Amino acid sequence: MNIYTKGGDKGQTSLIGGKRVPKYSLQVEAYGTIDELKSYTGLIYDLFEDKQTKESLLKVINQLFVAESLMSIDKIERGEKMQQIKISDIEFLEKEIDRMTEQLAPLTAFILPGGHPTISHCHIARTICRRGERAYLRFLATDGEDIRNENILKYLNRLSDYFFTLARFAAKENDVEELLWQ
Repeated sequence: MNIYTKGGDKGQTSLIGGKRVPKYSLQVEAYGTIDELKSYTGLIYDLFEDKQTKESLLKVINQLFVAESLMSIDKIERGEKMQQIKISDIEFLEKEIDRMTEQLAPLTAFILPGGHPTISHCHIARTICRRGERAYLRFLATDGEDIRNENILKYLNRLSDYFFTLARFAAKENDVEELLWQ
C-alpha cells in the first residue's frame, strides 16, 4: 500500500464510506483537530515518566483515534460496526482526574499556563481539545446532525478537564509552583 494515493491532489478527501468532501469542510476540520490533539498527546506522553500517567495517556491517544474515526464517517450506519466511545471511557477520565486531584492542593485562584514545559504542553493540549470540541459542534450544527455522537462530546469535554488537571499534576511531579492569576 502506498502512503500517497493522489486522491487529495485536487483538494478533496474521502470519508469512511467513500464519500468525497472538500478538505476545508467542517467535518474534516473537526476530525483533523482531533488528529492534531492525538499527536500532541503523544508528545505529552513522551514528557511523563510516571507509569500510571503514561498508561492513561496511551489510553487517551487510542480513544482519540476512535473519536476521530467516528467523526470521519459519511453516515451513521457506518459507525455502528466501529469501536465506540463508551460511558466507561468518560468515567475513566473522571477517575484519573480524581486520582490526580487527591494529590493536589485545593484550587484557590485561576491558574496560568507555564512554569515548566510539561505544564505548558498540557495546557496547549487542553486548548486544542476545546477547539476540537467547538469544531465538532460547528459541523453537527450545520450538516452533521445525522452522525451526532453524544459520547464524543462528553469525552472531549471531560478530556479538557483531564488536561487541566494533568498540568497541575505535572507541576507537583516537577516540584514547580503553579503560576496564579493576579
